Amino acid sequence: MGPVETAADVLLESVDGPLIAVGDVVTDHLLRAGRKPDVALVDERTKRREVDEEIKARVAAEPDLEAVNPPAEISADAVRTLLEALALEEPTTVLVDGEEDLLALPAIVAAPTGASVVYGQPDEGMVHVRATEATKAEMRALLERFDGETERCLRILEAFDARDS
Repeated sequence: MGPVETAADVLLESVDGPLIAVGDVVTDHLLRAGRKPDVALVDERTKRREVDEEIKARVAAEPDLEAVNPPAEISADAVRTLLEALALEEPTTVLVDGEEDLLALPAIVAAPTGASVVYGQPDEGMVHVRATEATKAEMRALLERFDGETERCLRILEAFDARDS
């Protein structure tokens, strides 16, 4: 969904607004490059295996919020928690019980215009997506094709958008 970068410091050169990180390894790279994400979504796993203890200690030692999001799904609970995190003034870490991978999609939709969403592309690097009206519309359209709680999640996102308009 965007350019892939392997060096966090290089990626951060193009970030000039709020930063949302999806994934433990991505969050760790950003932290080690000196930038704490405004919102970090982590699950203490990478490639379906536990992250090592050093990464876990840096990114998820004391989460601010928690959410349940089963693997390969986007739950209403996770979307509500993401929105809660975005509304907070201070940097917020959300520990996801399940899997956070697909939460990049609602994160792009919910992010303020101009914000950056960064997620991991296994064995390749970090993908940087700027939240624009075009990328938000593209992610909404993609979410509409999902099964499950999609309509509920979209209603939650739309209510959030309406509140901020």
